[in-house]
Amino acid sequence: MSPVRLATAGDIPELVRLRDVLYTDAGHAWGTPVDGWRAACATALTAQLTNPDLRIVVVDAEDGLAACGIGGIDQRLPGPYNLSGRSGHVFTIVTDPGHRRRGHGRAVLAALLDWFDARGLTRVDMLASPAGQALYRDLGFVDHPDQAMRRIR
Repeated sequence: MSPVRLATAGDIPELVRLRDVLYTDAGHAWGTPVDGWRAACATALTAQLTNPDLRIVVVDAEDGLAACGIGGIDQRLPGPYNLSGRSGHVFTIVTDPGHRRRGHGRAVLAALLDWFDARGLTRVDMLASPAGQALYRDLGFVDHPDQAMRRIR
């Protein structure tokens, strides 16, 4: 399995680049990109790097980062299926196109799932691209009956 490590401040330019790969791969499925998003993303990553409820993991390559994963813990109201109200959310799993099909995405997601498990979370959500769905199902994710909806203004 690919060696995974925690991201550092020095990784932020590469993390922004990989998030750009994620959005480029999706085409315009999310709408028209907003000017300045990369700088805003770098600022947010810098601020969140030490947040105990956010985990950013990476796999190194000779030319930068091969892959990254970002997951966070949300606190919501307790419910009948989740008494703590805490749930995990995987925000990003992305592998550089030149480093795909080498197990990096699996390693990154496994590291995030281990982190969620160590915190006692019983629910982890994610939005999955068609390209990643087989991997995510293999790691225990299932389709949810709720369909995601979004309002953009």
